[in-house]
Amino acid sequence: MNKTKKLTYTAVLIAVGTVTSPFVSIPIGFARIFPVQHFINVISAVLLGPWYALAQAFGTSFLRNIFGTGSVFAFPGSMIGAFLAGIVYQRTKKLSFTAGAEVIGTGLIGALLTYPLARLVFGEATALFAFVPSFILSALVGGALAYLLLRAFERRKVLERFQK
Repeated sequence: MNKTKKLTYTAVLIAVGTVTSPFVSIPIGFARIFPVQHFINVISAVLLGPWYALAQAFGTSFLRNIFGTGSVFAFPGSMIGAFLAGIVYQRTKKLSFTAGAEVIGTGLIGALLTYPLARLVFGEATALFAFVPSFILSALVGGALAYLLLRAFERRKVLERFQK
């Protein structure tokens, strides 16, 4: 796939993530879970690769913060999850591993990296694992939905047309 097409897909996915965030974002504790972001992360990881998935996650997080539909905690979680999912798909070409990488990247690694950010933003000690359950839940729902859609595309040979 050429760079212009990848940039176009990235922009469309950023737009979808930004536009849907007011309707699907669920506040839980300090964070707002947004399963659509994780759905989009897995889609972009498979279609575009790790670097464009990372750019998509950053762009969506940035716009959601500007429009007030996201929190600063969207950055570490979504960006790490998208990038890790892209690397895993690039190496394995397995959709299940890719969705799992989104959950691990966002739900565990991203949530743990959110802890120092929370201390900085709130100026108080939060529980180290306070973000893990909500991040895992959000990534699990979004990753599972993306897996189901991509698996259906794969069976019908639609996925390979998108990747060209």
